[in-house]
Amino acid sequence: MPLTAAEQALLARTRVYAREVVAVHAARWERERRIGREALDEAVAIGLTRLQVPLAWGGLAMSFACKAAVTEILAGADFGFAMSLVNSHNVAAKLARDAAPALATRHVAALVAGQRLGCTALTEPGAGSDFAAITTHASRVPGGWRIDGAKAWITNAAEADLVVLYAQTEPGSGGRGIACFLVDGRQPGFVREPAFALGGQHSIGTGGFRLDGYLALDEALIHPPGQAFKAALGSINGARIYIAAMCCGMVDAALQRALAYGRQRHSFGVALRQHQGWRWRLAEAAAALAASRALVAQAAAAVDAGLDTQLIAAQAKLVATRMAEQQLATLAQAMGAEGLREQEPFARHLIGARVAGFVDGSTEMLLERIAGLL
Repeated sequence: MPLTAAEQALLARTRVYAREVVAVHAARWERERRIGREALDEAVAIGLTRLQVPLAWGGLAMSFACKAAVTEILAGADFGFAMSLVNSHNVAAKLARDAAPALATRHVAALVAGQRLGCTALTEPGAGSDFAAITTHASRVPGGWRIDGAKAWITNAAEADLVVLYAQTEPGSGGRGIACFLVDGRQPGFVREPAFALGGQHSIGTGGFRLDGYLALDEALIHPPGQAFKAALGSINGARIYIAAMCCGMVDAALQRALAYGRQRHSFGVALRQHQGWRWRLAEAAAALAASRALVAQAAAAVDAGLDTQLIAAQAKLVATRMAEQQLATLAQAMGAEGLREQEPFARHLIGARVAGFVDGSTEMLLERIAGLL
């Protein structure tokens, strides 16, 4: 289904925002190792924090295909900032859709206004792609649940204080015992760990936290045991698709920069683009990008049609992440040493592609998922 006129207009505004705000500050965010919180006000004004929030909650209720296109554009400027923004948006959309009305009323407005930052906490120091193996424990107490455990490798955890958290209520039960809660990082029992020092993409805000006797009231339960695991897997399928779109965005941005460089840089008396070997590298990247975009579009359409996306989401992420890792390296080589400059996107995008290969299911897990579904 084609995007609506309102969605097309939103994408046009997003392109300007990505070019004039995100891309301008991305290198500084990386240098300062932090999330670009100062760019949120303009994201709020455009509507990016309420993209899929229901209309009844002041949202735009736009399609998943539009969301994928937005994340592609933003990632072309900075993968980490795109991940940070979409993850906080996802918390607002989830609360509006699934939480008790009183809980949603208390928090959705602050999230869409950019006043608070959200994150979703599945992974732990000892449980990554094997989501069913989480050990963070929630036990019943009068009026709610006591939660103890640690989470790690969480997008936005360096600063987010509204956490959609998954915990095990019945050790040894696997996915059946997992429940989902909203955790408020300003409450007692929430202990934030220092932000992770990574090789790049610090604008993603990766970090972790501990819960030491945190009390989640009954109304903070978003999905009870028996429902949370399935809900999380559905969200992961969507994330795999928009991460695939983000890989396309990084490659497109690198391709456009390399094309511009090839027009103005001369080598052996002619423009770089006139060398056949150089042109062929870019042609290969453009073809691979087009193929990945087609798969992402098919996957996004399946989400909007309400179809089962387990297989196509895994395929889209597998193909797009591999494409990005290969073609970003090729395009960086096409830039020569010039591509090493801080203001160029190549180093950040290469790290972004590597991050994409881990989040929401590693490449190896995706291969196993695809094989099992064939």
